[in-house]
Amino acid sequence: MIAAIVAAAGSGERFGASIPKALIHLGDRTLLEHAISSLSAVADQIVVTAPAGFEDQIRALVGSDVTVVTGGATRSDSVRAGLAAIQGADFVLVHDAARALATRELAAAVVAALKAGDVAVVPALPVVDTLQNVGADGYVVSVIERAPLRRIQTPQGFSYSVLKSIHESASDATDDSTLALDAGYKVRVVEGEERALKITTPSDLATALTFLGEATTFSTGVGVDAHAFAEGRQLWLAGLHWPDEVGVEGHSDGDVAAHAICDALFAATGLGDLGSNFGTSRPEYAGASGVTLLKETFVLISNAGYLISHVSVQIIGNRPRIGSRRAEAISTLSQALGGAEVAILATTTDGMGLTGEGKGIAAIASALVIKR
Repeated sequence: MIAAIVAAAGSGERFGASIPKALIHLGDRTLLEHAISSLSAVADQIVVTAPAGFEDQIRALVGSDVTVVTGGATRSDSVRAGLAAIQGADFVLVHDAARALATRELAAAVVAALKAGDVAVVPALPVVDTLQNVGADGYVVSVIERAPLRRIQTPQGFSYSVLKSIHESASDATDDSTLALDAGYKVRVVEGEERALKITTPSDLATALTFLGEATTFSTGVGVDAHAFAEGRQLWLAGLHWPDEVGVEGHSDGDVAAHAICDALFAATGLGDLGSNFGTSRPEYAGASGVTLLKETFVLISNAGYLISHVSVQIIGNRPRIGSRRAEAISTLSQALGGAEVAILATTTDGMGLTGEGKGIAAIASALVIKR
């Protein structure tokens, strides 16, 4: 029997996302769904190691045929958690959800090497760049011979007994082949794939899209929103409630940051604007939160074939002070936009105009989107 462990417990921190990286969309599916699809052709059992708190969401996503367990603090901890859920396997593949586009042919090549007698197998690619050692002073010390060097990928394959043995200690490593090598096992290398790149940043995501055979173009948009303060209204800004501040007028909750982002996304995608999509002609959006409108906008642009590469919003006003809640606001906006990278800035207008005179608050947003 062949089992597979998909390590999907990593955060989206380096990606700039507030959701686990495995749940970020690549085309019409999440990274995790892509990874499972390629493994399902060769594995009899698949175990996903999920971030704590996201187990039920991932179970709903992957279905009942896939086992979901809670991952650990490190990659090796997660693999150990996955191993504990496997019974009776002859071989185990260990795969990173971030290498979502590794093909079923690559997984099959790893399995073939295991069946031929190897106990540890990794896919790898040659190093094509010139490599040099650089000293602390910033000068080159020596050149490294690149011919024998390889870039190691996943899925990596092991006999069940070997993988269990190398994980019986509390050792940790960036991949399992390193643990196998340290334990004295011979590690077979098979040819890897360029498309099995590790998706860590938005630029990696854009590169991955090219392997899906989809032409991609970038477009940008700008959105602006402003509202006057109104006594008796709660202030909602950047998806957060500011309990000690006076709110603003508006058909919805008046969240100028969220509204400006919506308009920037609509401008970049040519899908109308805030008024045409959520205006007064749509009574169901009366009093709607900025987060709700962002989520609705995300659905609209996703259905039209767009991915968000980056969103930036600058809030203009004398109050509230954004700095103390900037991280919370970024997280809230990013989650509403499917984990997109979000930046928040704040400024004043030196006493000039609506915002400078303390009569209201405004925001300007920009969006960079990818069209599949």
